[in-house]
Amino acid sequence: MARINLLPWREERRRQQRTEYLAILGITAAAALVVWGLIHFHYGERIAYQQERNNYLSAEISKLDRQIKEIEELEKEKARLIARMKAIEALQTSRPIIVHLFDDVVDTLPEGLYLTEVAQKGTAITIKGVAESNARVSGFMRNIEKSAWLGNPKLQIIQTGEVTGRRLANFTLTAQQIIPEADLEAAGP
Repeated sequence: MARINLLPWREERRRQQRTEYLAILGITAAAALVVWGLIHFHYGERIAYQQERNNYLSAEISKLDRQIKEIEELEKEKARLIARMKAIEALQTSRPIIVHLFDDVVDTLPEGLYLTEVAQKGTAITIKGVAESNARVSGFMRNIEKSAWLGNPKLQIIQTGEVTGRRLANFTLTAQQIIPEADLEAAGP
């Protein structure tokens, strides 16, 4: 019987299989690295794109914030101007009221009564004067009650004294200013 040594052939085949295995392993590792690199590159690009979008949005938001601040400043300026216009309008509409008030004070004065001081604080009017008698002060208060622009007279002080042989009464009274409905509607709100 002949002896055949199959050992070198098997060793050759094992070496070839090992080489093929290492080649396949190397190709698989290279392919895995390439796929990993592509995935990394792709997500890196997406992250960069999203960061660029975020930066753009941040820039636009800051522009809008500046515009909002400008609008708020304009709104404040508008409110100040409207308030100023309303104040001027209120002054314009109340101008004839003081004329009516003084005209009414003159109309309510009886003969023999003289005013020395008229002061107004809000709608309260303080009137100081000199009368020839207490009856003249009473008549003045009745006339104020009947007045369209004055009302609610209250006598604060009355002092009677003699000056140059004449008996005179110094008085202080308060009254309320009344604005008739027709003039109130004409004056506006």
